[in-house]
Amino acid sequence: MRVSEATGLLAALLLAASMWFYLQHVMIGHQAAEAAERGIPRGNLSDLYPRWLGTRELLLRHRDPYSSEITEEIQAGYYGRPLDPSLPNDPKDQQGFAYPLYVVFLLAPTITLPFSVVQIGFLWLLVAATMATVFLWLRTFEWHASWATIVTLLLLTLGSFQVLQGLKLQQLSLLVSALMAGSVALIAGEHLVAAGVLLALAAIKPQLVLPLVVWFLLWAASDWPRRKRLALAFGGVMAALVAGAEVVLPGWIGQFRQALSAYREYNDGAWSVLQTLTSPRWGDVLAVLVLLATAGLAWKLRGATAGSPAFHGMTAFVLALTVLVAPKTSPYNHILLLPGVLFVARSRRMLWLRGPIARVSLSVATLILFWPWLAALLVTLLSWLRLTALVEKFWIAPLYTALAIPVAVCALLALSLHVVGESGAEVKSAPASTS
Repeated sequence: MRVSEATGLLAALLLAASMWFYLQHVMIGHQAAEAAERGIPRGNLSDLYPRWLGTRELLLRHRDPYSSEITEEIQAGYYGRPLDPSLPNDPKDQQGFAYPLYVVFLLAPTITLPFSVVQIGFLWLLVAATMATVFLWLRTFEWHASWATIVTLLLLTLGSFQVLQGLKLQQLSLLVSALMAGSVALIAGEHLVAAGVLLALAAIKPQLVLPLVVWFLLWAASDWPRRKRLALAFGGVMAALVAGAEVVLPGWIGQFRQALSAYREYNDGAWSVLQTLTSPRWGDVLAVLVLLATAGLAWKLRGATAGSPAFHGMTAFVLALTVLVAPKTSPYNHILLLPGVLFVARSRRMLWLRGPIARVSLSVATLILFWPWLAALLVTLLSWLRLTALVEKFWIAPLYTALAIPVAVCALLALSLHVVGESGAEVKSAPASTS
């Protein structure tokens, strides 16, 4: 192992440990103290719990998981008691079953177990899924990294605020990210049917998977004889999931739409990153412009072969764009930025040689990306030195760049795709089969 690799590995270990300490002992400690002072309820706070309880009540007791009665029972576990609208400090998020009903098919094997057991098992499943996500993207990009580099990437991924938050909250976004990574890896290996199946399973969070689905369908349509298996497998599995859910609970689609409307209402419209950075109106305008530009780029690259840099970069860009326009700013969704970060990291030397603008962009984006770890390290040191006043003043510092990170990754990916697109060779599809 080279000295640079050993240094990087030790630095990654230090940053990951600092972030864990910050989240566990500083941030959660601050939130728990504030909750106790203001009377804010805190139960298991597991994002899996509403889905698990709804699944259990539907499949074992034939109760409607979208009903207000189930929502109150969910609140009793998630918050420790049902929410009281008359209490001003109670959370606004009702924690209803705001998922498509077919998520019950994935959770069905767990409904006879105590939730305490399910929690532990699901935590380790998410850890394994996140590690697999790193390996899948490395394989997709054909990045044959040394073991030291791989361990460094795993430490930084599992030790990032975004992933640690997802693990702490037991967020299904981490599982969905692994399913999408698996789908892309299977496409790269020309296993299109299996890729379509995984893509359909990832649709338990439709707002995260929809942009990728649109890109893949456009890609498949550009060479239908060779790529139709991806679209047909995805469509077939989705049809089976939707129909199966309709058998279990007739009319669930209308109830799901109502649950989504209620979710957006009690989450103040569930603003996107672009809306939060600007305003709801200008955020929508920017989203439309970005989506139109992305559609044009996707149309240009639709003929890219599955193993080409153009296909990889476009796929990473679509996932990064999802974080920008999805109606939620939660950092745990930043796991979708991982392929973009890896793609840029792989091509960083090429970007560095593009000139001063590219170098400044790469340097600024790197600082934005690493800021949470650096700030967490600082806050951790202040905590160890028992400088309580400074810890209380700067405890939120690691989140300062949370909204800037998706923008920075999208900007670098756009630059990378521009460089790739200039060659033109990678976007030429193989001749269609005449058989």
